[in-house]
Amino acid sequence: MKKIILSAVCSALLAPAAYAGKVVMEGSTTILPIAQKAAEVYMNKTPGSNITVRGGGSGVGISSIIDGTCDIANASRAIKQKELDNAVKKGRELKAHIIAMDGIVVVLHPSNEIQELSKEQVKNIFTGKTKNWKDVGGKDLKIVPVSRDSSSGTFEAFMEYALDKKRVRPDALVQASNQGIVNFVAQTPGAIGYIGIGYLSEKVKAVRYNGAEATKENVLKNKYSLARPLFMYTVPNPKGEVKAFLDFLKSPEGQKLVEEEGFIALKKN
Repeated sequence: MKKIILSAVCSALLAPAAYAGKVVMEGSTTILPIAQKAAEVYMNKTPGSNITVRGGGSGVGISSIIDGTCDIANASRAIKQKELDNAVKKGRELKAHIIAMDGIVVVLHPSNEIQELSKEQVKNIFTGKTKNWKDVGGKDLKIVPVSRDSSSGTFEAFMEYALDKKRVRPDALVQASNQGIVNFVAQTPGAIGYIGIGYLSEKVKAVRYNGAEATKENVLKNKYSLARPLFMYTVPNPKGEVKAFLDFLKSPEGQKLVEEEGFIALKKN
């Protein structure tokens, strides 16, 4: 009898959170506004549903679903091979669900007169080759680069698309969220950062990147080179509340919420 009870307890601890009567989402701070709004609307429409949303970064969310401590991992990047290998070792399979599109926007303090930066200029700024705004046509002012932490999917995507996987300069300031970058850049005249398009506000100034603006049209037509899909990862063939929530988020009503949060809804087939 003791062995049976112990086995039942262990199974409960290892089971995904949904089996405890609720759904747990964790991960990307870029997706956080979408997840929070969608969860709120879904729970209002579905009496008895219970969805918890946590941030922490894409890497944290993916680690959690591999460990079985969340049901949905929010990620603003694709899963890495080493993460897939870790999942296999733990006997876990994962499925990617694209739930929206995003454009990573390069942002400056509103007083900065720069209107456009090329990929090479951005790369030189964030890798340390360019350290003064006068070197890219601006004022004689020290550049203050602001980056995301290494667990961030936005950091990973920016490293790949904008920096060609070059290392960010060691003196770059680090923020743990998109909103953290917005707040810092808004208060620092020499600052430059990068954020998901849904976090863009009047507090900061968006610049054209390689001649293109981060707009819905440019992202969907592949004219903006810092565009990316946003993912939610689950076990294969999710069921119950997890499946119902994902179906809702992918529906026209759910995709309308994506647009309301400032992100880009999926193309209609």
